[in-house]
Amino acid sequence: MSKDEIKDYLFGALENVIDPELGVDIVNLGLVYNAELLDEGLAKITMTLTSMGCPMGPQIVANIKQELMELPEVKDTEVDIVWNPPWSRDNMSRYAKMALGVR
Repeated sequence: MSKDEIKDYLFGALENVIDPELGVDIVNLGLVYNAELLDEGLAKITMTLTSMGCPMGPQIVANIKQELMELPEVKDTEVDIVWNPPWSRDNMSRYAKMALGVR
């Protein structure tokens, strides 16, 4: 698979990770900035949270690890939470905006 195909593959799995507070997956919320699979089977995810004090952060990270470990190519997962660029509603997909009633 190419790098883009691997990224799409990982993003597809991450769509199963639902933000417990908002009820929408983290990909459509625009929380995931990048996903790559390194040669040794390490899935490296770069993402943010809706706010710095998000109490669901540890739960979301645990759910990411659980979901990606189901993929045969993934041996381990590293989640890097970044605050720059900051998350905004503009990151959300049309689906997420409709689901949450955001214009």
